[in-house]
Amino acid sequence: MSERSRASGIRLTARGAVASMLVFTLAGSVLHTLLGPSALVGAAFVAGCVAAASLVNPRDLLSLVVSPPLIFFIAALIAEAVRSLSAASPVQAFGLGMFTAMSGGAPWLFAGTALVLVIAWRRGLTRCVRELREEVRADAPGVPRPRVGDDSGFAPEPEGYFEPRIYGTPREGQ
Repeated sequence: MSERSRASGIRLTARGAVASMLVFTLAGSVLHTLLGPSALVGAAFVAGCVAAASLVNPRDLLSLVVSPPLIFFIAALIAEAVRSLSAASPVQAFGLGMFTAMSGGAPWLFAGTALVLVIAWRRGLTRCVRELREEVRADAPGVPRPRVGDDSGFAPEPEGYFEPRIYGTPREGQ
């Protein structure tokens, strides 16, 4: 596949990729409710993770790699809240459902997160991390250094360091 045809394909923003993972996972929850096997939720989550990591813009990879655990939790929260509405004891059903969904879905969660990391790594995650480090370094305020040549051991703060900034000039007679 040429670079031009690869660049002309569908690309998602970080928000779009996260939303697609959530939609895939919620669709898996609906299929689980209708068909029965609980593996459908996990398989849908992993499919959503692979699709999102493959289709997201390369500059948004860093935002995407941190989101799969949160997406899985939110999808389980929504699904179990809806399921517990029809129970005799909604709070108890919700608590038990969340425990079951999170503990039963842990292998799927790890698999989806690992696949997102692997795909993102191959698509340029290291470049995104490098750019973030450079941006943080460039935005960091300069730290005042002690004056060189003063052997007294005392390093005073630079002049004006703690004084408030005064804008304008003082008026006559004040």
